[in-house]
Amino acid sequence: MTVELPAAIQRAFDATNSADDDGFVAAFASDGFINDWGRQLNGSDGVASWNSTDNIGKQATWEALSIEDQGHGKYLVSIRTGGNGYNGVSPFVFTVADDKIQSMVISAG
Repeated sequence: MTVELPAAIQRAFDATNSADDDGFVAAFASDGFINDWGRQLNGSDGVASWNSTDNIGKQATWEALSIEDQGHGKYLVSIRTGGNGYNGVSPFVFTVADDKIQSMVISAG
C-alpha cells in the first residue's frame, strides 16, 4: 500500500531516500524547524545540522506507513526509519504551509 503524502513532505522523503542533502533542506521553509524528542533545531542551518547528524548523515531511509490529516496543514505520519542510526517506527508531525515544511516534530506520540 502506498501512502500519499503532501508534496512538501514527499520531497523530504525523496531527498532522504536518495541522500540529497540540499533537497532535504529545501523541503523546509527557511524559518522552519525540527524538534527531535525535545531537541529543537531552527532554520535552514538547524535543519541541515539535524540532517547531517541524524538523517542522511546516518544513511537513513524513510517509509511512510500511514498519514492522518489533523487539519490546518498538520499531518501525523507514521514513519519506518532504517539506516545506521535509529531504526524503527516513529510518529512524525509535519506542519506544511506555502508548499514547504514549517515544522517536523518527532516524539513518542
